[in-house]
Parts: sequence; C-alpha cells; structure tokens
Amino acid sequence: MTTTHEKLLALLDQHQARYTLMEHAPTGKCEEVAAIRGTAIGQGAKALVCHVKGNGIRQHVLAVLPADQQADLTRVASAAGGTRASLASPAEVDKLTGCVFGAIPPFSFHPDLRLLVDPLLFERFDEIAFNAGLLEKSVILNTDDYRALCKAKILNIIQ
Repeated sequence: MTTTHEKLLALLDQHQARYTLMEHAPTGKCEEVAAIRGTAIGQGAKALVCHVKGNGIRQHVLAVLPADQQADLTRVASAAGGTRASLASPAEVDKLTGCVFGAIPPFSFHPDLRLLVDPLLFERFDEIAFNAGLLEKSVILNTDDYRALCKAKILNIIQ
C-alpha cells in the first residue's frame, strides 16, 4: 500500500512542483518544526481534520491555514454547509489521512476528506512548509504550485 508520504511526493514530482524535501528530528509542533526548517511559523500549512455536522451534512474536512493562526470551527462548519465542526478523533485522522496529528500534509488523498484552505496561506510567503505525511520529513513548496495542485475550496476559516 502506498503511504501518504509517497503519494505526496509522487503528486509533486508528476506536476514538476518546486519543492525541497527535508529530513529532521520528529516533531509535530509548529514552532519547533519552523525553527528546524528555518522558516517563519506563518509559512507552515497547518492541516486539521474536522468533522462537520448539521443541515443534513455529515462531512469530514481538511482545514488548512497558516500555522500562526487559529481555525474558527464555526467558519469551517459554514464553509462545508454544516452548522458545527469539531476536530476529528485520532482514529478518524488515521483512517482519512494515514497520518498522525502533526504529520498531515495540506493535501487530501481520500475521497471522503474535502479540502478547505484559508486564503491567507497564499498571501504572505512565496513558499509554504509542512510535514510530509511523517513527523520526521517536511516539504517546503512553492506557494503558487500548491495553489495549482491542491484543488481546494478557498474560504476564510481563521479567527
């Protein structure tokens, strides 16, 4: 079975995305990994698996936002057509992403996981950084290439 890490690198390579792959001590903490990568915290693409309910909606969403911001779960729910959202359980995260918390890249490789990205992620930096499906590997990716590849719904989801 192909890992999320392998799927991610295959996608980036297939589309000739401009990126750097880094190996480092395993960490899922935004501040720690930004220091290791030599990037600003705001360059980090924080990916949160959320469970959205209400209005007849039962949907899982991968909410992606700059790592120096906080997600507004009410906005996440509204963006997905629901009325409330909560963070998914570790079991749901594993099932939908094949990753542990902190290692989730800002791409969805699961048909039941809808991708939402806050526009601020595209506005401040030429490159974004994120863990590449593993706590000990990161990708620093050209922001325009991410925008072209992610195929996300872009909506304000931060507080």
